[in-house]
Amino acid sequence: MKIKLEEKFAEQYHQNADAVYFTPGRVNLIGEHIDYNGGLVMPCAITLGTWIAIAPNNDNKFRFKSLNFDAQAEVESNKTHEKNGSLWANYPIGVINEFIKDGKEINGFDFLYYGNIPIGSGLSSSASIEIATAFALNSYINLGYDNLELVKIAKRVENDFIGLNSGIMDQFAVAFGEKDKAIVLDCETLKYKMVDVDLGNYVLAIINTNKPRELADSKYNERVEECQTALKLLNEEITLHNLCELTAEKFALHSHLIADETVLNRATHVVKENDRVHLAAKALNAGNLEEFGRLMYASHQSLKELYEVSGKELDAVVDFCSTYNHVIGARMTGAGFGGCAIALLEKGYEEDFAKQLTDYYVDKIGYPAAIYVSEIGNGPTKL
Repeated sequence: MKIKLEEKFAEQYHQNADAVYFTPGRVNLIGEHIDYNGGLVMPCAITLGTWIAIAPNNDNKFRFKSLNFDAQAEVESNKTHEKNGSLWANYPIGVINEFIKDGKEINGFDFLYYGNIPIGSGLSSSASIEIATAFALNSYINLGYDNLELVKIAKRVENDFIGLNSGIMDQFAVAFGEKDKAIVLDCETLKYKMVDVDLGNYVLAIINTNKPRELADSKYNERVEECQTALKLLNEEITLHNLCELTAEKFALHSHLIADETVLNRATHVVKENDRVHLAAKALNAGNLEEFGRLMYASHQSLKELYEVSGKELDAVVDFCSTYNHVIGARMTGAGFGGCAIALLEKGYEEDFAKQLTDYYVDKIGYPAAIYVSEIGNGPTKL
């Protein structure tokens, strides 16, 4: 891919690229809708991701082109800019805005992107683009940031520039991923530990429902507000900074404060999902993939029934997986409302799984899903 991107860069910009970088996407193995509630998540980087070729120019302009989109963008350097509708280049422009607001002087650059993460699939294509841009510029002109600072910058882009009230998990997973390891991240303190993920005779299957979604226009922000309501009600009796400070036992003692059934369901999912991450880490440390798979199914059921962020497409995938003898665990991953599911699939059955799932899914939904097999990969790197 590096050579192809360099060739396209020369065609598009009539100069050679000076450097090429790769940044992964991510899946969250378990711990969904926990990041903005201050609890534990367990993401990992994947081998799908974003490539970026860059070179400085003498025109004091930032130019953004992509092999995935026809739309291009061009903005002046050393000044901040406003979000431009739903343009894909809002993500790198937002990153550069943050650098400029932080007092960094960055003159003109040409950028060419290519990604093989399905857009809107829940695999963090936006975080991958953000970190790719931040990492490339930080590396190329030595801006002096460490990876955690880049993660925080990318989160500000998502929250303040794009307008999505997301947590920090996506950017963190993309920046700190390691091959064959998952990250157990405390989203409140940002303390983390790496957990070995020995899949043994299994592979990680990623199933894209192909249902389009726009998180900022979805009910994502509504879920954030419902959790904030639950927290406010619980604070009438106890002092909490976030819902994930509660164990299931302590939550049971105070859940009477939440009269609204919907808000109670949201809080119940968050507390129990946080517990499932603890249990999942223990299962992986013990090499107990069957228990890990059971926890995956339990997580999906909670997201379906209590948090209501699944939908018929994701449920169809997980329902099929639960009846397929060579899958030991499956769940939706990401924010939901479409996007992707993941499954632990026995090696050697990839083609059969894809064929049978496709037939089942088309019968239930009316169009095919897309199925990928991924390894757990590393974070951003210069190629």
